[in-house]
Amino acid sequence: MQLQQLRAFCEVAAQLSFTRAARNLHYAQSSVTAQIQRLEEALGAQLFDRSCRQIVLTPAGRRLLPYAAQILRMADAAHEQVAAAAARP
Repeated sequence: MQLQQLRAFCEVAAQLSFTRAARNLHYAQSSVTAQIQRLEEALGAQLFDRSCRQIVLTPAGRRLLPYAAQILRMADAAHEQVAAAAARP
């Protein structure tokens, strides 16, 4: 599981669209799709139901979402704290 994959997952979950998520993340749609597929492979679970015209989170995706959001918040906070410490004389 990589942070980039989790960011893509959270954005797709928020937008319920690979196209809009890719646009918001400034990635190609194929890159977002590949990141989600690799994340699904790593977890051994399908995260989105793509069977209908609109995508929806699967039960596994709904379970992952709060953890993914928390991991990303923690990673962002760690980055900010380290950057702040490095900027101090």
